[in-house]
Amino acid sequence: MKQGIHPEYHKVKVVCVSCGAEFESGSTKKEIRVDTCSKCHPFYTGEQKFVQAAGRIDKFNKRVSMAKKDTK
Repeated sequence: MKQGIHPEYHKVKVVCVSCGAEFESGSTKKEIRVDTCSKCHPFYTGEQKFVQAAGRIDKFNKRVSMAKKDTK
């Protein structure tokens, strides 16, 4: 690596604006603020709902039930 051309790398405190959680990371910035973190994001907390998949299943079941009616 060439000397003097790389930015300073610091240990920084990352702060979540939504829930207030803090954790340490490394960055070239002095401070990092994020909107969501792993403690409040629905995917990581298990609160995420897969609505699209449920809609596909209903659509499939509806199509299958119509096909059964046609064959009778």
